[in-house]
Amino acid sequence: MSFGRFEPEHAAGEGQRTFEVGDVRSGPIQVAPSIGEYFWICQNGIDVAFLHWLVWNNDLMFQFTQTRNGVWAMERRSLLRAGAALVLTAAGLPSLLRAQPGANAALITARIPGAGRELPVIGIGTARRYADPKGDAELAALRATISRFVELEGQVIDTAPSYGRAEEVLGQLVQELGVRDRLFLATKVGVSSRQEGVAQIEQSFVKLRTNRIDMIAVHNLRDVDNQLAILRDLKAAGRIRVVGATTSFDSQYGAFEAMMRRQALDVIQVDYAMDNRKVAERILPLAQERGFAVMINLPFGRGRLFEATKGRPLPDWASEIGARSWAQVFLKYIVSHPSRPIAVPGMAQARYVDDNLSAAHQPLPDAALRRRMEQFIDAL
Repeated sequence: MSFGRFEPEHAAGEGQRTFEVGDVRSGPIQVAPSIGEYFWICQNGIDVAFLHWLVWNNDLMFQFTQTRNGVWAMERRSLLRAGAALVLTAAGLPSLLRAQPGANAALITARIPGAGRELPVIGIGTARRYADPKGDAELAALRATISRFVELEGQVIDTAPSYGRAEEVLGQLVQELGVRDRLFLATKVGVSSRQEGVAQIEQSFVKLRTNRIDMIAVHNLRDVDNQLAILRDLKAAGRIRVVGATTSFDSQYGAFEAMMRRQALDVIQVDYAMDNRKVAERILPLAQERGFAVMINLPFGRGRLFEATKGRPLPDWASEIGARSWAQVFLKYIVSHPSRPIAVPGMAQARYVDDNLSAAHQPLPDAALRRRMEQFIDAL
């Protein structure tokens, strides 16, 4: 944890105050509203939105948002009146945060029917990097990634039998970390017959080292009707919570849309990115119409977006949504879609967890800014 403050002379116009992020000495920290000092709390010196809301005297709330270059702005709804100073100690802050209203609402969440809880809109995808880690160093990096993800209250981790050893690796790391009950594990079934489906699903339970898998989806429409029947039986038996279907190929969109119209699902997972918006034309609106939750794979456009923006500074409008990196720009665009999707970008290093999960904080782009973002990327 680190701590910072701003003071009245730093005012930057009516309704906002700005200040630079900086560490403050440890030990007792005094908040004295009557003399105009306010403190905020941030994770690792960069992530004030980890708390998002601070509740002061008489339950008065202030919201912090990030502007460019590490400067933060506070929306001043009304000035705190004179009152007794609140004295905190660094050691006592974690318990205080857990007790404060809104402290656990730092990450924007979305609902998946059957999940049993709201889920943060940024998760982890495990294709590639988790497929076959080489040696202790690579495995340790993945372990640190999942540990950091859970520490920041991430929940959704997406995998599949077709991702090499990803299910096995994920199951091992989750068990070693002892965090199974804090995660929403999603996998897939991708085979051509009922018998193969049953066998593959049972192997997923073994590899993930769990008695219940939160979500299983039919992968890329393979034998979709038969496999969905299996999944519904598993859901009825309490072995899985959520039934879905996925695609990551535009050549399947027509068949996928037809499947969505005839099947009852809890969730769909599709490919969507700032430069790959075709699913927004029909599939995402249909998901909203049918009441299906949405998960997004390939939110970085198979790496194209990073290539297109390599070496470029962030546009001025990035500050309007608190984006400090291109990854955050790309993810905030995704999760601001009206279908309220959950994006699952690949993450194999803890630093990417910090970066990507920062996109799960307000503010998000509105419809007008989303159009500007599309125009920007289309012009590159």
